[in-house]
Formats: sequence, C-alpha cells, structure tokens
Amino acid sequence: MWFFARDPIRDFPFELSPEPPESSPPGPWVLHRGRKKATGSAVSIFVYDVKPGAEEQTQVAKAAFKRLKTLRHPNILAYIDGLETEKCLHMVTEAVTPLGTYLKARAEAGGLKEQELSWGLHQIVKALSFLVNDCNLIHSNVCMAAVFVDRAGEWKLGGLDYMYSAQGNGGGPPQKGIPELEQYDPPELADGSGRTIKEKWSADMWRLGCLIWEVFNGSLPRAAALRNPGKIPKSLVTHYCELVGANPKVRPNPAHFLQNCRAPGGFMNNRFVETNLFLEEIQIKEPAEKQKFFQELSKSLDSFPEDFCRHKVLPQLLTAFEFGSAGAVVLTPLFKVGKFLSAEEYQQKIIPVVVKMFSSTDRAMRIRLLQQMEQFIQYLDEPTVNTQIFPHVVHGFLDTNPAIREQTVKSMLLLAPKLNEANLNVELMKHFARLQAKDDQGPIRCNTTVCLGKIGSYLSASTRHRVLTSAFSRATKDPFAPSRVAGVLGFAATHNLYSLNDCAHKILPVLCSLTVDPEKSVRDQAFKAIRSFLSKLESVSEDPSQLTEVEKDVHAASSPGTGGAAASWAGWAVTGVSSLTSKLIRAHPTTMSAETSVPQRPVPEGNPAPAPAPVPDTPATSSHWETQEEDKDTAEDSSAADRWDDEDWGSLEQEAESVLAQQDDWSARGQGSGAGQVSHPDHKSPESDWSSWEAEGSWDQGWQEPSSLEPAPEGTRLASEYNWGGAEPSDKGDPFAALSVRPSAQPRPDADSWGEDNWEGLEAESRQMKAELARKKREERRKEIEAKRAEKKATKGPMKLGARKLD
Repeated sequence: MWFFARDPIRDFPFELSPEPPESSPPGPWVLHRGRKKATGSAVSIFVYDVKPGAEEQTQVAKAAFKRLKTLRHPNILAYIDGLETEKCLHMVTEAVTPLGTYLKARAEAGGLKEQELSWGLHQIVKALSFLVNDCNLIHSNVCMAAVFVDRAGEWKLGGLDYMYSAQGNGGGPPQKGIPELEQYDPPELADGSGRTIKEKWSADMWRLGCLIWEVFNGSLPRAAALRNPGKIPKSLVTHYCELVGANPKVRPNPAHFLQNCRAPGGFMNNRFVETNLFLEEIQIKEPAEKQKFFQELSKSLDSFPEDFCRHKVLPQLLTAFEFGSAGAVVLTPLFKVGKFLSAEEYQQKIIPVVVKMFSSTDRAMRIRLLQQMEQFIQYLDEPTVNTQIFPHVVHGFLDTNPAIREQTVKSMLLLAPKLNEANLNVELMKHFARLQAKDDQGPIRCNTTVCLGKIGSYLSASTRHRVLTSAFSRATKDPFAPSRVAGVLGFAATHNLYSLNDCAHKILPVLCSLTVDPEKSVRDQAFKAIRSFLSKLESVSEDPSQLTEVEKDVHAASSPGTGGAAASWAGWAVTGVSSLTSKLIRAHPTTMSAETSVPQRPVPEGNPAPAPAPVPDTPATSSHWETQEEDKDTAEDSSAADRWDDEDWGSLEQEAESVLAQQDDWSARGQGSGAGQVSHPDHKSPESDWSSWEAEGSWDQGWQEPSSLEPAPEGTRLASEYNWGGAEPSDKGDPFAALSVRPSAQPRPDADSWGEDNWEGLEAESRQMKAELARKKREERRKEIEAKRAEKKATKGPMKLGARKLD
C-alpha cells in the first residue's frame, strides 16, 4: 500500500546544506554543499532534476553518474555515494569548490603563487594522461567548468558528462548544446572542414590550452584571443603554443607535455611540485630517502600554501611517525604545520603524537622535543604534563649527555607552571640540587641557578624559604664565573620572597663576600645587589610601617604573578639559557670538566672524608657566619616599592664571552690553588638548614671553601700585631688586618685593579688561625678523653680474662 512506501531522499545518508547552491558551472548539474548525517563531515552533492522533454540531457547526466562511479584516480573527482530516482539524480563527492570560484576568492586575498598554479595544471594534465593513455577515453569537456579544487588546494578533473571512447565503439562525441562549452572545441571540429584528427588526444590538448589561457588571463572571450599568451609565464609559453596550434598532428601527448614542462628550467620544475610528487609516492620510498625529505621539508614549508600544509603535509607526517621509521626528523615540520591549526585541531592531531614521543628512548627525538617545547606547551593540560610527560622528562637530568641535561633544565621554565605540588616542590628540587652541586659542566650549573630564579614564584612558601637562599648562596661559591653572576641575579629576581631578617643575616653577608671576587662582572653585580638590598632595609628602618608591605610576598602561595622581578630577569636569563651552555661546552669541552679535577688535601685520620666537590680556581674569601634565630614572621608578603624591576642586570651571554677568553687561564690557576678544606663537624654553614634531601641531592653540599697552606706574603702583618689603639693587643684574628696598609708602605692601586697579594695574605692568615684553633680544640678533647679513661682504670682496675669471682 502507498502509506508503506519509503522516501529514498529522506533515507539517503547525506543531506543538502540549507545554504543556497554555489555558482554551478555550465551543464546539467547543480552543485550543493552537504554533509554526512552520521558524522557531519562536509561533502559536495551534484543534483540533477529530471525534467519532462529533456531526455537527452537526462541520458548525459546518467552517463556522467556512471563514469564518475567507476573511474578512480587521485586527480579525478572522488565519488563517495549516489542516489538515482525517477525524479532526480544525486552524486556525492569529496568537498570541492569550482575552480572559477576558487581563483576569484584567492585573487581577492592576494592571488595564487606560480608554484600553486604549476601543481594544479600538473594534476589536470596527469588526469588527462590517465584517461587517454590508460583508459582510451576522450574527456571532451576540459575547461574551467570541469575543474574543481578540494580543501587542500588539489585540482580535480570532473565534468565527465560528454566523455566517450577513443576506439569509436560507443559512437562519436555527444552533442553539448551549450554555447559556453562549445567555444572550447578545437577548430577542426568547429568549422566543419572535414580535417581528420590524427591523434586521439588532439582535441583534449586544445581544450587544455584554453584552460591554461583562462587560468592566467581570466574568462576566454573568443577563440582568437588564444593567439596572445597574455600573462602566461615565459617558461610555459612555448609548450602552450604547441597546444593551441592549428595543426592537430603537432599537439603533444599529455605524458610528453608533462615531461617537457618538468625539464630543467621548465614551468613545473620547482620545489612545490617535487614535494607533492614525493608525498604521492612516499609509501614506496626507502627510509633514507624519507629521512632526507623530512629534513629538507621544514625549510620549504614557509613558502607553501597553508591549506596544503594542513590537509596534505600534516596527514603524511602523522602517518610517517605512526607507521614509519621517520623518527625525530618529523618533529620540526610537524610543529611548523601545527601553527596553522586551531586549538581544537591541535589537541586532536598533534598532542597525542607528542605524548607518545616523550616515552621514546631515542635521544635525538627527546632533545628535539625539549628544544621545541614552547611551540606546544600551551596546548598541554596539567594532568597530561604531570602523569605522562614529566615522569619521562626527569630522566634527562641523569643523562650522561650534557646537551640532554641542558635542554631538560631549560624545559622546566615551561613545565613549572603546570606541575603539581609533589613534582615541583619535591621531585624537581631534588634534581636541581644534584645538578647544582655535582654536575661537572659549569654552564649547566649556571643554567640550573637561572632556571631556579625564574620558577621561584611557582614554589610553595615553605619550599622557597628552605631552598632559594641556600641555592643562590651555593651558586656564589661556584668556580664558574657566570654561575656566580647567576647566583647574585637569582637573589635579585626573587628579592620579594625574602624577609628582612633573611636579607640582613643571610643574603647580604653572601653578597659582601663577592665584592672581592676575581671577576669584575661578579663584583659589579654584587655591588648593585648590595645597594638595592641596603636601600630596602633602610626604607623600612626609616618607616617601620612599611614592613608589612615589603614582606607581603614572603608567605604568599605560589603564583605566577608573585615573580615580578623575574620578568626583568628574562632580559639576560632567556639569552643565557638558550645558548650559553652549548656555546661553552662545544668551545671548551675539556676545560670545564677539568675544573673539578683539583686534588683534595689528605683527610686526617679519624675524620670522615668529604664528598668530592668543585674547588674554585682562584682563592675565595673564607667567610662563615653564625645564623641567628629569626623572629616569628608576622608579615604577609613582599614589596613592589623597590626598584628591582627597573634594574638592567646585563647580559649573561656577554659575560660568557669574557669567560671564554679567560677559561684556559682559570684552569691553569685552578690546578695551583689550594685543595678543598675539610669542614669542622661543629661548624654549621648557612646552607645547613635545608637537610631534608638525601645526601646525594642536597643543597647542603655546597661548594667547599678552598684552604691554602702557603705562608702569608712578605710584609703582611697579622691582626694580633696591629695596634688598634687599645691597651692590649687583640688575641683574635681580624679579617681586615690585611686591608690595613699604610700609604707610605705601598703605592695605591688603580681604581679598577684589585690587590691580589693582599687578598691572598688575608685568606692565608685567616685560614692559619682557624687551623690553629681547630688543632688546639682537638688536642684538648684528646686530653679529656685520656683523662677519663685513666680515671676509670684507677677506680675499677683491669679485669683479667677467665678470672673467677671467689666467695
């Protein structure tokens, strides 16, 4: 019964878009946009409505439906589905746009590049070659109306309405009956002179010439206009003239036409066409060829169309990584193409690949990922970073390759804002402590300090209080000069995170010791930092009500906004982090590893041997101070009233240049310096308050102070011999005794010179006095123990083995 009948259009799995149809090319078909009902993917739907009295056009439409359904070629419009009823015909194809509409839209946006046009024409000629040479079919409708463009910018040949067999078994060419299409017919058919066509491709090659003319010059007004090439490129004019020659015998075969245009200097001999041809055959290429191709692809992507990169290059890159052996070379072009994607597309296509790459053991891939992390870090969410990426990244801290360790440290600048409490404040700090204390590469120790200063604002308040002062204090004792500079600037970048007690009792004493550093760059930064910290203390001293405002950030929760000074620090930190390590490691690989090879002084019997640590190559002042108990902080956070954000802290890379020039001299002097001093067990260093980490990765294992057993230089007076104006001479060593030099005894040094002899005398005297005091204490302790033992023996007497107690 009629009410059981089903509407085939309603059950069709595709539906037409409510938008009006696009400007359809001449012919029986009307082009509509559409989508698949199940997935919503875009398609194009060609619709023909059967009209009474138009049986000839209906037969043409049905023939085109059949041809498109059976022909499969990359350069021919791809058939997806179809519907044939008594009232209409529907042909569903890939989503395409008519070439005329596409060229007009691109002209408004600046026009197509010549390389894009060359590839488009290459595709149409290749489709004609397939039809003529492989299928023995004559297209008979090659024109602007029969060419369509997909979303990747690929040209597709359609308009199969008037196709016929070249062997003549299906009859001659059908009549078009449409003037807009008949103007592209060759003269031997139009004038009816009876001239025979000697080659089966002659008519289609004439029409190809008309298409080339329209692509460069616009709509063809009449056939006589073909005599003037117009804007056709010179490299194509010669071959174009062969196509539109009056003699059909001289028109080339499509395959020969392609070969001629691909010759050196030809119109289709360019990088864009070569890239497309390689991508079409990439599945059968050798692995070595793929590697070379992907390495060179990144340089060319900037000149390629955006649509081509998104829809053609990207799928091939993802396939090459997923199923091929391309490896790390895919990363650079992959991230370049990723710039053209929306955030949603990036999450769907790129991020799953990136997460999988981080689990790879290939060092080349790991270092490429770390180097280019800034290109995709914004698309990573925190759970993904903490559970799938960070556990793999931290292995780089323990890698034997310095380049891997360097890139891992640098990547923490980007990962830190997304790390959770445990990974940031526990795991990461443990690795940073190990690197700063034990890494044999000075630039990596320097970068660790730089990175810690940059991420200080993300740390919790308790971690900041426990870590920052100790870490930066250790950096100021590093034998590598840029590391000492980084320590000073680390204090500067995180100045708002310290209480005034820390500034006065911990930070300023450390900075003051750097005012006599052998490197002028270190001294300059130290003086600048001291002045700023002093001005901060002085301002609170003048107005105690400012204390709360100055210390408002000290106990604040971790927040990106608390690191205001870190932004000004970026002027040198980013530069230093990006190139300093690689430059110094490659320039002087042996020098930096030699700075830790200074022999250690023999350890007295009975004392534990200290862990090996780098020793400064030049004598450093041995200044230890007793830390005072801090009052309970009542402040809330730190101050914006200081001037750190306006300070220009210089360029670490400039300092590195001077380091490179003096590196060999440092090593030579370092070998002759004193060995590491054995610290007294009763003495507590400023770093010893952070003892929660295990021994191998603790910030407490700072750079050990050098000790010198050399006698004081001649003429240097001990502090006990100097008369300070009192009745009795002082019996304690005074570190300023060596600085008390009478003007008549020695000439005054220049303003920029530093009396190294005086500093060495001061250090030698101070060390000798401390060594003497330590020896006396040990001697007194030994006598005490012996006295106690003698007293025990006298009271009880010696016991003999085997003696029996008698009644």
